[in-house]
Amino acid sequence: MFLGIDLGTSGVKTVLLSDTDAIIGQASAPLTVSHPHPLWSEQHPDDWWQAVCTSIENLRRQHDLSGVKAIGLSGQMHGATVLDDDLRPLRPAILWNDGRSHAECLELEERVPELRTITGNQAMPGFTAPKLRWLRKHEPEVFSRIHKVLLPKDYIRLQLTGCCMSDLSDSAGTLWLDVAKRQWSETMLTSCGLTLEHMPELREGSQIAGYLKPDVAQQWGMNPVPVAAGGGDNAAGAIGTGVTEPGQGILSLGTSGVIFVVSDDYRSNPANGVHSFCHALPDRWHLMSVMLSAAGCLDWLARLTGATDVPTLLAEAEQAQPQESLYFLPYLNGERTPHNNPTASGVFFGMTGATTRAQLTLAVLEGVAMGLNDGLEALNATGIAINEMTLIGGGARSPLWRQILANTLNMPLSYRRGGEVGPALGAARLARLACHDDNTSHIAGVCPVPALLERMEPNAEEACRCQLRQDKFRRLYLALEAEFPNS
Repeated sequence: MFLGIDLGTSGVKTVLLSDTDAIIGQASAPLTVSHPHPLWSEQHPDDWWQAVCTSIENLRRQHDLSGVKAIGLSGQMHGATVLDDDLRPLRPAILWNDGRSHAECLELEERVPELRTITGNQAMPGFTAPKLRWLRKHEPEVFSRIHKVLLPKDYIRLQLTGCCMSDLSDSAGTLWLDVAKRQWSETMLTSCGLTLEHMPELREGSQIAGYLKPDVAQQWGMNPVPVAAGGGDNAAGAIGTGVTEPGQGILSLGTSGVIFVVSDDYRSNPANGVHSFCHALPDRWHLMSVMLSAAGCLDWLARLTGATDVPTLLAEAEQAQPQESLYFLPYLNGERTPHNNPTASGVFFGMTGATTRAQLTLAVLEGVAMGLNDGLEALNATGIAINEMTLIGGGARSPLWRQILANTLNMPLSYRRGGEVGPALGAARLARLACHDDNTSHIAGVCPVPALLERMEPNAEEACRCQLRQDKFRRLYLALEAEFPNS
């Protein structure tokens, strides 16, 4: 058996995986987020560890863990976890969705003109580096005592093994990694007042990065098994859905929307807000486009219109005819790719007195699809070839939305079994890979693609219609861009 631990923002999830890739058991424990000031988002690292222990105890009530052979880790990316000489947290961790360091992003871009070349990304408040510049400026006493900086899941590794180590996929989201060379960049570290001594050692996600401490092993009823380096949540989630080879991609329809594509070489398009990271496997990279509101737009519409729930909206939309004059710009929380505009706003355009709630729902489904298509074009601009795209996430359960996406993106889309398990499954698979000396030759066997449930082909006539509407969708954004505050 293999144990996968995923440290999310809202909770910890653990998965127990058999030697034949069957999920034997799952457990979880909740987490809360603190917002002590506007734009701030924090969690205390000790709360993470307590949630991990709670989740493991919940799993132990169902299963004997003495047969676990290895542990894998995944987790929320970008969080700044600063530790003192005793490897204890100096303050709560600053999370990925914390927005306080906008000024520090501008400073980094100005101070290091080659930043985008080194890191493959724009400096954004979500990344780790600007958070450390903020600490240096606003909490100098804390900054002066920093001995190590870890990412969230790597603080869990510290508790498990006593080792300060990280993997390349998670570390690529710090803005301190030379993503092409897969090593720390001293130039980027210096720009934040840090050195290599402040950083954890780096491993590929499928390599061993420590062993379970005997006291923790005894507490959990396990042996001192190896702990794999693991991966950031998106990379681990991709491995959980078998997306490991160049040209394979995922379109995730969660609260936010992500398109993730694997490459066998380093590519980037930072000017259009594309994220360029290392994959959690050797000699693999991945590109991501991110839109901040995807399925979350449906939740918002249900609240706005008094619908019982989202399935009610979707059922109505399946019976409705679209209103050709109606468009929806899905920027309820700003936008990342391709606009990188945190002040962009959501817009309904073209409503009339005859517009129905079902037509608003159709416009939302189409508007999110067109926003994702903008992100896809930003990915295509890198020259990457996409051979297969798998749909995952809660929004992907809608057959109507799946077909709208296939038409809008004008490409076949696969809907597969098991996409909801997520990064914890990928973490368990990385643990299984770590038990093989030559793990690259075992990737296909350990990380299979789940069974196909449905394949959506684009309708040629609808795809042509969608392209014409996409052109107007883009013109609407450009026409309104100057009207968004501080854009």
